[in-house]
Amino acid sequence: MAKVYLETSFFSACVWERKDARSLAHQDESRRWWAQQRKLHDLCLSAEVLRELSDPTFYNSHDAIALTAGLVRLPITADVLGLARLLVRERVMPGPAEEGDAIHVATCVLNSVDFLLTWNVKHLANPNKRAHLRAVCLRAGWTIPELVTPEVLWNLDEDYHPE
Repeated sequence: MAKVYLETSFFSACVWERKDARSLAHQDESRRWWAQQRKLHDLCLSAEVLRELSDPTFYNSHDAIALTAGLVRLPITADVLGLARLLVRERVMPGPAEEGDAIHVATCVLNSVDFLLTWNVKHLANPNKRAHLRAVCLRAGWTIPELVTPEVLWNLDEDYHPE
């Protein structure tokens, strides 16, 4: 089974009550993926996801955190923080390096995650950033996960066979 890191925006999409067409589409896709695909993967997250979900300004925090029950929690180690700092310094990810997108990516890289599942297409599932991220990580001796939205992962699942 593929190892999939669920980033904060995935949980957010599952619980929000926004009514615009794009948000409703993301919510529907996330909830369907959760119901039909989650058992086909080894799911994980980090303390950074839980920190973000626990923010007092996060909408429907309790329901979002409830979805994380039983998922594997990957550690945020000194090596993760070091790689996050490198990603910010090399302008692959926005700062600060001690939280947010850089931590999500570094956690995935250092824990050999296959897919980072997100709705954040500005900083994470952005094809224009992929080559830069790959180059920086390869120089440091690491490979990167696929950074994808639920709809993309759903389509990839049929063809994905880890080596």
